[in-house]
Amino acid sequence: MLTLELLRPDHADALLAFERANRAWFARTIPDRGDAYFAEFPTRHAALLTEQAEGTCRFHVILDPSGSLIGRINLVDITAGSAELGYRVAESAAGRGLAKAAVAEICRLATHTYGLRSLTAATTLDNPASQAVLTHNGFAVVEEFLLDDRPALSYRRSLAALRPTE
Repeated sequence: MLTLELLRPDHADALLAFERANRAWFARTIPDRGDAYFAEFPTRHAALLTEQAEGTCRFHVILDPSGSLIGRINLVDITAGSAELGYRVAESAAGRGLAKAAVAEICRLATHTYGLRSLTAATTLDNPASQAVLTHNGFAVVEEFLLDDRPALSYRRSLAALRPTE
């Protein structure tokens, strides 16, 4: 069982350690954050918390049953009932269904807690695991495009099926 927690100031050290430990793993299939991200992490973390307080984004950490940070999952650019989904799971946690479970939970939160009606997401073509996570959770391919010069797919999911009938 995993837990999603809204990003807080006290997550900073664990989140930075997670990003450093998994940097090369992530760079295999998603654009690298670059050295500046790590050098300026405290400022970046504070900026994310400000965006979250303003309601334009919802940033979450993914914790395993022992409370260790094994991933992050975010809803960004929240506007008009929609947001963009982004997530990443530690290499040590990959292949165990945790990303699928985290995406399912964020869809539930997006609907019932944040009142969203749809989500979008994107992944590179060389990331079949992420494609499987999205399709498993009801996302459909919208288009193919270039993401930092890499072929990628854009996805969309309506959250209407998760809303209780009135």
